[in-house]
Amino acid sequence: MIIFPAIDLKGGQVVRLAEGDMDRATVYGDDPGEQAALFAMAGASWLHVVDLDGAFAGEPVNAHAVETILRRFPGKVQLGGGIRAREGAERWLELGVARVVIGTAALKDPELVKALAKDHPGRVVVAVDARDGMVATEGWASVSDLPVEDLARRFEDAGVAALLFTDIGRDGLLKGCNVEATLALARAQSLPVIASGGVAGLEDIRALAPHAKDGIEGVITGRALYDGRLDLAEALREGAGE
Repeated sequence: MIIFPAIDLKGGQVVRLAEGDMDRATVYGDDPGEQAALFAMAGASWLHVVDLDGAFAGEPVNAHAVETILRRFPGKVQLGGGIRAREGAERWLELGVARVVIGTAALKDPELVKALAKDHPGRVVVAVDARDGMVATEGWASVSDLPVEDLARRFEDAGVAALLFTDIGRDGLLKGCNVEATLALARAQSLPVIASGGVAGLEDIRALAPHAKDGIEGVITGRALYDGRLDLAEALREGAGE
């Protein structure tokens, strides 16, 4: 199971939000490139990066910070936040991003996502962000009337690499990952699922790792790492089944 350390960007700084609320941001550093390098030194082979400002603006805002991360991190970078047009997605893929994460556009323009996934197989991730089981968009500011499983099934045969499932009600709060909901989504359709939201410590990694065989590909962790509640090297070993 892949462990994805998270770098969330707001105003060029490394931050974490509580429940996706931009007014509840904790700043953890002002050098995203250095943070990426530290994660690499701890053994991370993947990194999950989110342009939070971009998610609300609908277009990339922290491009310079992302480019710095790409230069400093030798592994693979998965990037989301404000990627809602084909040109923007392909620009990032050309610059070296391994996967682009698309959320709002997956709901509003599914054909765009399907076309991208067809032309770039294995390099598009669909973000399935849930609030009380319904899909949230626009940087989680809006909640639709579409159940998460229904959105997921739309992309089963499109060449999408994975689904990124976030329980917004737990994100950034260290409440523990919603293993049951993540596992239910993995079992409801055929795409691999990445868990996100609420990871509080090693116990969450241990709860998720046995379900790799059920389609849980990985887990994203942020605040627990920054607060020192989770040791990345230890989490990587647990994810690898060591």
